[in-house]
Amino acid sequence: MDFNPFRSGLSVSREAQSFVFFIFGVTGDLTRKKLMPALFSLYAKGHLNRFKIVGFARRPWTQEFFRNEVQGMLQKPELLSYGKETLEAFLKTLEYIQSPFEDPAGYKKIDSVCEGFQNRIYYLSTPPDAYGTIIEQLGVQGLAKEKGGHIRIVVEKPFGRDLSTARKLNDQLSRYFREDQIYRIDHYLGKETVQNLILLRFGNGIFEPVWNHRYIHHIQITVAEKIGVEGRGNYYETAGALRDMVQNHMFQLLCLTTMEPPNDLNPDTIRTEKVKILKSLRPISFRETSLYTVRGQYGAGYMDGKPVPAYREEPGVAPDSRTETFVALKLFLDTWRWSGVPIYLRTGKRLARRMSEIAVRFKAPPLELFPRAWAYSGRNALIIRIQPNEGISLIMNAKIPGYTLNMRPVNMDFSYGSAFGESPPEAYERLLLDSLIGDSTLYTRRDEIEASWTFITRILKGWEEDPSPIPQYVPGGSGPEEAKNLLEPSTRWRKL
Repeated sequence: MDFNPFRSGLSVSREAQSFVFFIFGVTGDLTRKKLMPALFSLYAKGHLNRFKIVGFARRPWTQEFFRNEVQGMLQKPELLSYGKETLEAFLKTLEYIQSPFEDPAGYKKIDSVCEGFQNRIYYLSTPPDAYGTIIEQLGVQGLAKEKGGHIRIVVEKPFGRDLSTARKLNDQLSRYFREDQIYRIDHYLGKETVQNLILLRFGNGIFEPVWNHRYIHHIQITVAEKIGVEGRGNYYETAGALRDMVQNHMFQLLCLTTMEPPNDLNPDTIRTEKVKILKSLRPISFRETSLYTVRGQYGAGYMDGKPVPAYREEPGVAPDSRTETFVALKLFLDTWRWSGVPIYLRTGKRLARRMSEIAVRFKAPPLELFPRAWAYSGRNALIIRIQPNEGISLIMNAKIPGYTLNMRPVNMDFSYGSAFGESPPEAYERLLLDSLIGDSTLYTRRDEIEASWTFITRILKGWEEDPSPIPQYVPGGSGPEEAKNLLEPSTRWRKL
């Protein structure tokens, strides 16, 4: 194989040694789809050394049954390629504790399982209503106290439903765990392109000088999904798009796109800059929600030629539900760098395609020298693709061949897969390894969680006071037409 300079540095190894990794709620879908494949991949790649993985759940599984279940979770071509011996060695590290989450007897088995190991990770992969019970039992049984090794706890989203519930959960955690032991996970931060935002902005001299209100016209952040609620109507009724996507994933993208340069790469330094962004969001009072927010629900229609039900017809959804499956926001940051720059966020289900991206649109040159007017499509833009096909595109204008000075936009593309000759690791691989080695850069701090909920809770209260009908939108499109009303006259949403 020819030498690929892009691959230089890919062999740098980070290794976690001597630990027990507990998964509370190990029988759930997250373990099956994400956690076990990620842990096995890390082991197969040589990142894990001397460890146990212990499942903790209610189901009356034996250890043998648990190992057989995990073996079934790992029947994916990319994982089977590591070989039978690697799989068998991984399965031998697995143990199982059968116990209700509220039963102290189950927690009394934890110390004996950890014999010979000092370091522990507790991963809460359960419904949110079980978090408090597990945290309390770990604390009361003395399982949060460090005795020669480190103890960390990883908490999945959703982290609260509003500001008061998020604060309550933070208080429960801080009663038994120090802040540096708490890892609030957001899997979007594990995606390669999201991590690359810091390097893109602060590692390239061509971007930082123009990354401000003098040169940027607006920013759009989009997270679109083709699927509906997929049988999760009961959960989605309690969440909605604002809680499910904006408060966590999309605000993380917003922070990394707009934060100030950190003084160093210390995790707390980076997270402090993110908190500053959240605190600089111009508040939307409950009286202003109709001016700066649009919500919607998908109706009945067709996706890929097949009929699909309306959201209100989904199992577990109330026939008069007011839960949003689409939300768009118009935001402003009251900072020196971003004064006057609109930032548009939109996310929804049953849209035209699955896509997550950040689009930074630049202003037109100060003088229009060329025959073509500087319409929207003629503006330069930097498109950061998070999924699918992670990469970056720079849209610039070039002369069309011929005898005139007519121009059109062209793309300069960078794709992670083709440039480095290797697909980026799954988000959970990176995040789990970070929790094991104690790197909290990509995890969320308490003040960050509470700052985001402070902003979101105002919108939720405004919606509660608004009796107007929820706009319906056709599946397979771009969402409700009302979302266009948020945009400035010279702006339009990027095509899905």
